[in-house]
Amino acid sequence: MTEDLKGLKQWTKIKGENSWTMFKVLAEFVEGFETLNKIGPCISIFGSARTKPDQKYYQLAVDVAERLSHEGFGIITGGGPGIMEAANKGAHNAGASSVGLNIDLPFEQSHNPYIDPDKNLNYNYFFIRKVMFVKYAQAFVTMPGGFGTFDELFEVLTLIQTKKISPVPVILVGTEFWSGLKDWIKNTMLDEFSTISAKDIDLIPIVDDPEDIVRIINDFYSSEGHDLKPNYEL
Repeated sequence: MTEDLKGLKQWTKIKGENSWTMFKVLAEFVEGFETLNKIGPCISIFGSARTKPDQKYYQLAVDVAERLSHEGFGIITGGGPGIMEAANKGAHNAGASSVGLNIDLPFEQSHNPYIDPDKNLNYNYFFIRKVMFVKYAQAFVTMPGGFGTFDELFEVLTLIQTKKISPVPVILVGTEFWSGLKDWIKNTMLDEFSTISAKDIDLIPIVDDPEDIVRIINDFYSSEGHDLKPNYEL
């Protein structure tokens, strides 16, 4: 009986903590919405936190972000080092909105110095952070990265595929990094197992030049029916 009471008390404590968690979740949503509603069209750039400034994809991310900034877009990243820092640096260099969606992690993550101070947001919960990545992005540019980058990429592709968000450009940068994955998706997922549709392959063009990224995005938004607006309403 004593063990039963102890278990009941522990369960009651957990339920109480869950109730308070709801308020923390709401607070993170409110802060994100109030900040990002003010900044206009943005591009989310994903990529590895481990990419060093002397590596080519770091400089390419700077160039991509600068080029997109000159087209009138703000830049949203995960706020950390590596590719995220490079993209925020490009936006900062061009005088565009530079947003960082930081996540509290036991390693790797600390905000980079190129985020606008009033657009430096901190999150405890990955799912809220991903909502902000998706809701306010007019396109997604995915540089080479690890599991986190793949998680963000496939979340976006799933939302587009299932029509939970408006179709927007999703662009993979780096032929040497992404071509093997795209071949596997086509040969295994599509041709061998039929777990996706042929049109899904078209969701992920691979490019190497910043000008190709700009062209894909501008062509998309110059076509009828594609407006610069948040992807969905909550």
